[in-house]
Amino acid sequence: MAQQDGQYDILPLLGRGKHRNPRKGACFMELASYLAGERWSDSPACTHRLLAHIARLVNDFTDDSARPRLAILIPSVIGLQSQDPRWDHELTLLAAAHALPVAAEPSQRSLAVGMLVCERLYADLEGRPPGTLSARTRAAFSEVPMAENWARTFLCTARSQGSQSPGPAVIEVAVRSIAFACVPDPAARLHALLSEAIDLCRDFSGVASDRPEELRHESWRPVCKPATL
Repeated sequence: MAQQDGQYDILPLLGRGKHRNPRKGACFMELASYLAGERWSDSPACTHRLLAHIARLVNDFTDDSARPRLAILIPSVIGLQSQDPRWDHELTLLAAAHALPVAAEPSQRSLAVGMLVCERLYADLEGRPPGTLSARTRAAFSEVPMAENWARTFLCTARSQGSQSPGPAVIEVAVRSIAFACVPDPAARLHALLSEAIDLCRDFSGVASDRPEELRHESWRPVCKPATL
């Protein structure tokens, strides 16, 4: 794959949604499954389920002109897999924290509830005192204290506090909120979220943080075509 001025002159044909085969196009995780040598799928075994969930949503909610920029991240998700429940909580809180300051008010409330539930489950898992919040959550709540207050009141009156990670739902609300936020360049924010989620998983897995500077042309050939950034 040739590189000019720091950009690649051939990129995968990334598109929204699922695709039956490479000739019909591909999403971020489908290309990851191909490069990992797995069966063609948008939910390959090589990537943690919530990291893959973030990648699929970011792919689908990024506009067509910006989506090719995601391609360089695809090899980085391969092999980032774990059964450690901390990954679920960390990825959920990361996505929610990215979205909370820019989300519309109804989504802020949903995100804040999800973060408090996630923090409670995380504290139980690690044996921390009830009500303990991570630095990430405290920083996010400091920007929207009204959303935090609403969420705490809601949970005080809720019949059930929940016993399972709200990760998938929270992440979907988070990515959608960023995509439709009234902010400059939401595509850049989505790219930043995915990139940080990858780095978080690499840190947990002990994988070196440096990403490959080059992508092997022969690996991409069957699913590539000329494209511009």
